[in-house]
Amino acid sequence: MQEQVLAVQRMQDYIEEHLDGEITPAALARAACFSPWHAGRLFRVYTGLTPAEYIRRLRLSRSALRLKNERCRITDVAFELGFGSADGYTRAFSRQFGCTPSAYARHPVPITLFVPYGVKFRALGKERTTMEQVQSVFLQVIRKPERRVILKRGVHAADYFPYCEEVGCDVWGTLLSMDSLCGEPVCLWLPEAYRKPGTSVYVQGVEVEAGYDGAVPEGFDVIRLPAADYLMFQGEPFAEEDYCQAISAVQQAMTRYDPSVIGYVWDPDNPRIQLEPRGERGYIELKAVKKK
Repeated sequence: MQEQVLAVQRMQDYIEEHLDGEITPAALARAACFSPWHAGRLFRVYTGLTPAEYIRRLRLSRSALRLKNERCRITDVAFELGFGSADGYTRAFSRQFGCTPSAYARHPVPITLFVPYGVKFRALGKERTTMEQVQSVFLQVIRKPERRVILKRGVHAADYFPYCEEVGCDVWGTLLSMDSLCGEPVCLWLPEAYRKPGTSVYVQGVEVEAGYDGAVPEGFDVIRLPAADYLMFQGEPFAEEDYCQAISAVQQAMTRYDPSVIGYVWDPDNPRIQLEPRGERGYIELKAVKKK
């Protein structure tokens, strides 16, 4: 992988570790092992933002999650995340999300949070990978209830990277701001019955209760899914650099597995589901099944 990509990734990692403290150009340059000028230029080339813009957006998004989930005082959130004053924080929050922190704390609505995608994962996604060793994949039958999914459709995408190219990466940030039945957003491969003409197989969304009547972000659709059984395939925890291999191990296991050995057959009428790849828990996909 290019040294420049790794340098920017080191700066992103440093920002993540020091988000509630002072982050100086000199400190980022030391993390990158380049001069401050060159480090700043590389950061903008690979992320599309200056370090200051990146840090501000990330702090604002983290503050929104705290206001939503922890019921914190606005002044506490502002100062703990490095804003110089509550007034300055309120102005920055309003510019970013279109509402004041106090209004959002009283009535959280879907907003587009900033998601700091690591640049090295984009590079890894373009590399050809092979499985060098067999990894364990764990199986579990789970039952999903009847529910709705608030989702954003693409155009032609059948997987993650083409989807991001079609709709942008901000979709995940919006979904993260919403409460989910399973505690996190999901990615789905939709059967034909749930697709609209000229839209993608692969979508991202959030599962909500069947009776949900709350806000739906502009440009999103809502589908209703029936209760269904799923086989959950979960790989071993993985290091960041093994991201693509971890996904491949689980997907190959799914392809080879015959659910008839436990009394099921595949259910093509319900979507296949992907959870966000997280190294500490292993890669997870769910595929619908039904009794034989």
